[in-house]
Amino acid sequence: MTRPTELPAWKALQAHQADIGALHMREMFSSDGERFERFTLRAGELFLDYSKNRVTDETMKLLIQLARESGLEEWREKMFAGEKINFTEGRAVLHTALRNRSNSPIFVDGEDVMPEVNAVLKRMEKFSRAVRKGDWTGYTGKAITDVVNIGVGGSDLGPKMVCEALASYARADLRAHFVSNVAPSDIISTLKGLDPETTLFIVASKTFTTQETMANAHTAREWFLAKARDEGHVARHFVAVSTNLKAVSAFGIAPENMFEFWDWVGGRYSLWSSIGLSIAVHVGFDHFEKMLEGAHAMDRHFHEAPLKCNMPVIMALLGIWYANFFGAESQAVLPYGTRLRSLPAYLQQADMESNGKSVDRDGQAVDYATGAVLWGGNGTNGQHAFFELMHQGTRLIPADFIIAANTHNPVRDQHAMLLANMFAQTRALMWGRQLDEVEAEMRAQGADDSTIAMLAPHKVIPGNKPSNTILMRDHTPYTLGMLVALYEHKIFCQGILWRLNSFDQWGVELGKQMASSILPRLSEEGAVTAYDGSTNALINMVKGMMHP
Repeated sequence: MTRPTELPAWKALQAHQADIGALHMREMFSSDGERFERFTLRAGELFLDYSKNRVTDETMKLLIQLARESGLEEWREKMFAGEKINFTEGRAVLHTALRNRSNSPIFVDGEDVMPEVNAVLKRMEKFSRAVRKGDWTGYTGKAITDVVNIGVGGSDLGPKMVCEALASYARADLRAHFVSNVAPSDIISTLKGLDPETTLFIVASKTFTTQETMANAHTAREWFLAKARDEGHVARHFVAVSTNLKAVSAFGIAPENMFEFWDWVGGRYSLWSSIGLSIAVHVGFDHFEKMLEGAHAMDRHFHEAPLKCNMPVIMALLGIWYANFFGAESQAVLPYGTRLRSLPAYLQQADMESNGKSVDRDGQAVDYATGAVLWGGNGTNGQHAFFELMHQGTRLIPADFIIAANTHNPVRDQHAMLLANMFAQTRALMWGRQLDEVEAEMRAQGADDSTIAMLAPHKVIPGNKPSNTILMRDHTPYTLGMLVALYEHKIFCQGILWRLNSFDQWGVELGKQMASSILPRLSEEGAVTAYDGSTNALINMVKGMMHP
């Protein structure tokens, strides 16, 4: 297999970067009055402006060529066709089937998966409607007022992000809570103030053996039974998203209240499955369906649009451009608006667990950068926290800015202020402020020459910092579905160009195995000597500190 760095387009991009790498975007905009029109595109309800990037027509032409030489179109077909592109685990990658609103057949091992997908969705609809109507009650006949999702990783981050993002669609009398960390304070602080008679727990674990999830689930069960007393009541207050019927039943959950999903659903791509049950309960199944429809619309765009006007492809290629040809080590995601505050954390797992790999599909060590560090926060908070590093720091940090033109909560001109701040930040990152401009401004304000000479260099903003802007008219379940699917497909594209398997996570598994080995050592008598010097010493030190 030809390595990416050996492809003709890769080599051409290296030479091209040497030619235009120092070119400032000020010059690009000043010399090209149609730059915005050429470097923007629309996909359904989403609009992408990528004109504030250090690219020319030639850059985009070469990047598209790189995508073709990497076999992106062929791999895209393999994914949608249900081929087992997660070859290290022998699994198809079909989160797209979960939101396949066309209901066209999708085959895995010769069997159409859509009947099973639709059956689970029907069960989710029936259950979520029963809880929301008050037909599903607790053991004393009271309606459910609080839903606690217990999971970790994709079983937590996705549902939590969506429930926060769609809070405007939720009912005030049906609250959602999320517990993921095995630290006792997470579950205990969540349970404080809840009523066992009106609390429903959704335990999300494919195997029903996940250490953190099951520890929290058993703590919740003990808390519940401390008041309910009768273990038979567990079935009215606990449901499971799992595939392990035996373990679920042993916990006390009725078999009919276990919601299945499949091994071709990766954890970080699973919010569209029964893992999204807490979403359907909290915001309503109709809105959950709208989110599926939005994701399906983005799936169709990604599957059908030519590469040069394909939004996930363009965003992926820009990420490759900066990571591999400019040496950028991170990517910022900056949603402007509180509702999307958890989107960066959700995308951290989706991106970094997918493409944080150092071996290619042939099992060979890579000699090029993969998997950017993804981070971010919501505006305008970030402007008063980390934007200084982006504006004046030495690191190149490409950024995605995301905003809706309208708000669900109009208060005076505050949303206009939010919009103004975001547009100002993208312009400031790109345009900057040069030394002569700073000096002229200070002189106009009456500063003397010595003050200008001392202070002006500190006020210089280099600019030429790249960003994408993603706009939508309204923040809705449909546009949220499109947005999340956009990033999913971007991640897939980058994995293909880097020659990675983006759908396994063996690094995560190693840590789980080691934790299982260490756990019993913490309660054993005597000194631990089974590990390296540091780990042994730390375990023994903690054992000495622990209360009897």
